Amino acid sequence: MSTKNALLAIACGLLVLTFEPALAQQPSGKPAPGKAAGGRDHACTEDAKKFCSKVRPGGGRVYQCLSSHDAELAPACREQMSAAKARFDKFMQACKGDIEKACKTIPPGQGRVLSCLKGREDQLTPECRAEFPRARSDATLNK
Repeated sequence: MSTKNALLAIACGLLVLTFEPALAQQPSGKPAPGKAAGGRDHACTEDAKKFCSKVRPGGGRVYQCLSSHDAELAPACREQMSAAKARFDKFMQACKGDIEKACKTIPPGQGRVLSCLKGREDQLTPECRAEFPRARSDATLNK
């Protein structure tokens, strides 16, 4: 897998949980208003149901679907998407070189790249080392 494709897959992984829990349902079969799995607030819940209910979660597909409806999204959802992208951009700015150097052969997904970085935490650049704890705690990076 090329580095470019690996980074694209990481991008999808970073953003996937931000939006795909919006489609998760409670045992009653209905999501709580403004909430997703785990009780977290998700500004995109209604937009995801409205525009992307037929999209199979995984691989950033819900995020891509929401992005294709950007002009129609609620302002709070657009803000959430922007914040998720900013988190991803910050992580990639800090860790892109480390990922390319230490983890380029690791297939992205299911937290494998983060596990790779974790196994080399003492070798990371100071910038990536500073960003890495935030990335590990961000659910969008660990799927």
